[in-house]
Amino acid sequence: MALTALALCSRALLRLGAQPVASLDEGTAEAEVAANLYAPVRDTLLSAHPWSFATGQASLPRLAAVPVADLSHAFQLPTGFLRAISAGTAGRSRGLPYRLHEDRLEADALSVTLTYIFRPEEGSFPPFFAQALVARLAAEFCLPLTESASRAEMLFRLAETELRQARLIDSQQDTPRGIEDFPLVSIRG
Repeated sequence: MALTALALCSRALLRLGAQPVASLDEGTAEAEVAANLYAPVRDTLLSAHPWSFATGQASLPRLAAVPVADLSHAFQLPTGFLRAISAGTAGRSRGLPYRLHEDRLEADALSVTLTYIFRPEEGSFPPFFAQALVARLAAEFCLPLTESASRAEMLFRLAETELRQARLIDSQQDTPRGIEDFPLVSIRG
């Protein structure tokens, strides 16, 4: 089965012991709960960690409108933007002071390179993330569908374990970042 929002929701419903849905618009209680909870839960999980498959970098276009106060320039955030990780300039992706204000990034630099979390297509979710998302969806779907608080609590604990495992797997796919410009290391020479 191709990984889609419908497939992920159906897997979560099966994990919960409910009937899977053929469409998120079919009018059943399961479909209504899945349709209303899927996107916010997905975006929350994507935003919770700098996932390697959902991290991107972009040179931001500067906007003509300038910020009202404090910073000199405003930049357009990329499509699918969920959360900023860092910003930089002149070929670096970090080290630039900035703030997010409304739907733009503001900084004193003339150009900005942003490292950020974006919303990828479900088909690009790796298995470890899909499993964590399904576990979290099952926990979120539990109370509205079963009205069992104890079962929902147990599913949330299981979902937290799945998320921890997914973060561990994802974090092992990158070279650990070395310490840069740390005062205690600099003093020792």
